[in-house]
Amino acid sequence: MRKSVALVCVALALLLLVGCAAGANGYLYTPNSQGIVAGFWRGLWHGLIAPVTFLISIFNHHVQMYEVHNDGGWYDLGFLLGMSCVFGGGAHGATRATRQ
Repeated sequence: MRKSVALVCVALALLLLVGCAAGANGYLYTPNSQGIVAGFWRGLWHGLIAPVTFLISIFNHHVQMYEVHNDGGWYDLGFLLGMSCVFGGGAHGATRATRQ
């Protein structure tokens, strides 16, 4: 009895997690109204300005942090690198602590 309840709980948890997964991006590789598909450099720029863009997007619903008309992995890589530059990446944790 306990095994079946545990199995049902695990199945429901997995179903919940799968339901939260990101879906297909229908705009991927599709140019926007100006014929632009965002690539690596635009992703890097969007990553760098993401904190400011996020604050603006709270008050203005026409502003978004992430360009949906992108070329996929290269845009994502640029966006992540830009975000890491803004928030310091992992360099601070890799430095050796000085003892006094």
